[in-house]
Amino acid sequence: MPAPPNKPPPEPAAASKEENIYIPSFISKKPFYAIDGEDENDYLQHQRRERKDEKSQWYDRGRKAGPAATKYRKGACENCGAMTHKAKDCLSRPRAKGAKHTGKDIQADEIVQDVRLGWDAKRDRWNGYDAKDYRNVVEDFNQMEELRKKARKPGEGDIAEDEDKYAEENDMSKHQSTATRQLRLREDTAKYLLNLDTESAKYDPKTRALVDGGATKDKAADMFAEEGFTRSSGDAGAFEKAQRYAWETQEKSGDTSQHLQANPTAGEYYRKKDLEEAERKRAEKEKALLEKYGGGSTKSMPASLRKLAVTESEQFVEYDEAGLIKGAPKKQAKSKYTEDVLINNHTSVWGSWWSNFKWGYSCCHSFVKNSYCTGEEGKKAWEAAEIQRSGANLIEEAPAENPEDKRDVKDGDEKTLPSKKRTREEMMNGVSEAEMEEYRRKRTAANDPMANMLGKDDLL
Repeated sequence: MPAPPNKPPPEPAAASKEENIYIPSFISKKPFYAIDGEDENDYLQHQRRERKDEKSQWYDRGRKAGPAATKYRKGACENCGAMTHKAKDCLSRPRAKGAKHTGKDIQADEIVQDVRLGWDAKRDRWNGYDAKDYRNVVEDFNQMEELRKKARKPGEGDIAEDEDKYAEENDMSKHQSTATRQLRLREDTAKYLLNLDTESAKYDPKTRALVDGGATKDKAADMFAEEGFTRSSGDAGAFEKAQRYAWETQEKSGDTSQHLQANPTAGEYYRKKDLEEAERKRAEKEKALLEKYGGGSTKSMPASLRKLAVTESEQFVEYDEAGLIKGAPKKQAKSKYTEDVLINNHTSVWGSWWSNFKWGYSCCHSFVKNSYCTGEEGKKAWEAAEIQRSGANLIEEAPAENPEDKRDVKDGDEKTLPSKKRTREEMMNGVSEAEMEEYRRKRTAANDPMANMLGKDDLL
């Protein structure tokens, strides 16, 4: 028998992909929750992006289904008579008497479509939009543009065209007009790059300014001085005065109509009015002084020179680096509360004296706030009340013993005589049993018929 012909080996499927041994197992292995894909030869199908074949579907909004019914049908909307919704879901105007009762003006049924949209299609703002509708917008714009060109005067066409050209080019792109002012110049150096020393002048990123003039001999110090001079010159100084005037007016009178940003005209008007009033009062005061003390014949100093005038003084004053007078005592910061206010003839304030966990006045030792001061008499009265309260007046000092009396008294005849008054210790310790018995023997019974005869020798 002849030998069978040799068959060629089967060709691998085109869709099969050779497994890459360098891919980690946690990536190549399919997890248990992965759905089996259509391509079984692709061992990385679970890593592929999911294919979504979603077509743009939409429903015909507002489309009616054929002609409307002529009479009311059972189960239809009680308001408009349509069968596709109920009265609570009806979008028509609520009628005084619905179609159920009148049978008139019954609306046609809407077309209800079952459109199944995906996640992206539900959130697509332009889903269902017909691009042909935008032609109406373009046509309206072209018509208005033609009417605007016809309404222009002769000779203004070129100017208008230039304005339109610059308006189109001014789009923050490479065609931006050079006439537009740049935000900053290229050759300007950022302030925070002038000096990176932490001990030098500090840059505040919020206000974009140097807030500390600690440096004295570097470029940052020069920049700080230059910026301070710029801030206090020109319109910057006037703006700061106007802002301060608006704040002070609002704080004093509560009037918010002079806001610098909201109503700058009113603020400028009232500020100039106050300056003129202050200048008028100063001129009247100066005139009154000249009339009283003379010197009106001499030519008065101009206002510009009067402000720059420096009074002469022989007192030598030396200032330190911070601008303060050397050797001068520092002023204590005052609080918002009133201080050192003496009332009701007091020479000290409330709280200047403390005793027995109470505050009072040190001038009269009074604990009552806003009371009238009694001076030294009040102190004496307080001391007497304190002695009476503590019982210090009950303690008496023992009399001194006379040495001559000791010689006359023998050893066996020494007796201690009881004192008439009880001591403070005895009062604090209470009454003993012997003292109580002696009291019962000596007291007089009121109901005793012989009580009146005690101590008498008369017979009945």
